[in-house]
Formats: sequence, C-alpha cells, structure tokens
Amino acid sequence: MRKLKLFTAITLAALGIYLTLNYGVIGDISREILGIEDSSVLYKTSVHSGKDTATFPPDMQPPTESETVQTQSPADDEIVPTTISGGLSIKNSTSYIIDEKEMLSSGCPVKLKAGEPQILIIHTHSSEAYSPAGLDQYDDSGGNRTQDNNYNVIRIGDELEQLLSAQGLKVIHDRGIYDYPSYTGSYTRCGEAIEKCLVEHPSISIVIDLHRDALGSDDVTYKTVATETGVCASQIMFVMGSDECGLEHPNWKGNLGLALYLQNAVAKKYPSLMRPITLVEYRYNQHLSSGSLILEVGSNGNTLQEALAAIRLFADAAGPALLDLVE
Repeated sequence: MRKLKLFTAITLAALGIYLTLNYGVIGDISREILGIEDSSVLYKTSVHSGKDTATFPPDMQPPTESETVQTQSPADDEIVPTTISGGLSIKNSTSYIIDEKEMLSSGCPVKLKAGEPQILIIHTHSSEAYSPAGLDQYDDSGGNRTQDNNYNVIRIGDELEQLLSAQGLKVIHDRGIYDYPSYTGSYTRCGEAIEKCLVEHPSISIVIDLHRDALGSDDVTYKTVATETGVCASQIMFVMGSDECGLEHPNWKGNLGLALYLQNAVAKKYPSLMRPITLVEYRYNQHLSSGSLILEVGSNGNTLQEALAAIRLFADAAGPALLDLVE
C-alpha cells in the first residue's frame, strides 16, 4: 500500500510539473479553451518549444459562464524586446505533416466576390490592450485589458478596416465586446456573432479574428520587434486551428492555405514582420467559415503605436494579395 501511495504521489507531482511546463507558457487563446481565467501571470508563447501532446475529449467546448477575476497588470515587469524569425514557416503543434511549399504552389483556395462584403474583422478577446506609453494611457481592468476601444485591439481592427477599404476591399468590422464581463465563454459568444454576420452577408469569404499575444514569465514581459528599416513595429502571427482535437473542422486545410498565401506575400515585402504560423489542435471558431484566420498583432509588451505600425505594414503587403483573389 505504501508503494502504491508513493507511486501515486510521484505521478501527481510529475503531472503538476508537466502542466506547468506545457500550460504555464500558453497565451490567451489556449486559456480560453482550457477554461482558465486571465491572471497576472504572463505566458511565454514565443519561446515554447516542442510539441503540445496533451489531448482533451472531442466534445470539449469552452465554458460559457464563470466569474471574472480582476487582476493587476504587471506594470513593474522588465520589458525585453525579442524578434522571432518567421518567414514561410509553421510551428506545428499537431501530428499532421505539412508541406508549406507544396500547399503554396497549389494556389490560394479562397476567392472574394467583387462588389459585395468580402472580409469580416472581429475580436473574440476585444479588451486585449498593450503596454501604456506616452499619451496612450488607460484604466487597466487586469492583464493589460481595457474596455476603452481607443486602446484595445478594436483600435487595431479599426486601422485594418480603413487600410483595406482604402485599397478597394469590402470590409465589415464587428466592434462588439465578447470577453467582458466574463472572459470564459468568449469564443462561444463571438462564434454566435460570426454566424449571424455570415447569414446577413453570405458573400464574406474571410473572417479575421484579431488578437494581441501575451508573452512572458515571472518578472519579464516580452515585446515582439520587427526589424524593418525606419519603423518601430511589433511582429504579427497567424494562429490556425485544425481538427486534431476530434471536433469537425472541414475547412482547416483551406484556412491554412490562405494563411500561407498571405504569410508569403507579407514576408516577401517585410521579412521580419511575420512570426511563424502556429498550427494547433483546436478550432477557435475557424470551422464556421472557409478563410478563417486568427491574427495576433504584437504582444502585451508592445505599445499601441508599435501594434498600429505593424498592422499598417501588414495591410500594405496583404492588401494587394487579397485584391488578387477578387473575381
């Protein structure tokens, strides 16, 4: 019996270490799926190496309700710049074998209809914000978050909408708040809004769920830095879902093809702007439409102005590539 108890204790300790190493380093998106509320602990997604091997039941859905935990932002953390090499590459956290060059050579599977709404920009975690700097100050509701749309990711969405529209694309920007007052359940609420918009505008072929990342650990917060000449900009990352968790997701390869198409277009013009595409097990509402993307603009270590500079570079390169899809 003592041996059994000792074995059980060792197993539980090992499990605790495993979860800390594997889930103490993930960002806001993964916390939503795991049903974990936001906290003052930052997550080192940029330096997380190796494959995430934990699995969950195929019918697992994000919780729809929970109490909101208010926390303080780590204002005293050291902010460390980091540039994450990207280009045409994928950080693959699934068991699927992906040939980036072959997928790219097959052409983009998504087309846009001329003269009709083509692109939806929305924000599952609408209150995600950046490190306050200069005149960009806000009341932090915890973990670099605010409902002031002048300073959260909705402001980045406004900029992207204006830039793509100026190039001739037909863009709808949903400025709804889906992560407040309850953070958990954000994907369920945002998914309902996406479905409603797609019913109202069936011509929409691309859905961009725009976020900002969270990078760091202990007393250090990381800011991503593009090294393009003459601009202080954060980096940007696509997060793409798959069906490996067991939930139906027939669009995932087409979605990934679109991400590779845009990644390639942006990387050719601004080589340091894009981090590697991250391919994960879960769907994150990307099963609702072909052409669904999660776009992470900067991290919580970046300033709002750095994120705005990044989305301007992205639109400058991605806009013409999107126009080439119009038929």
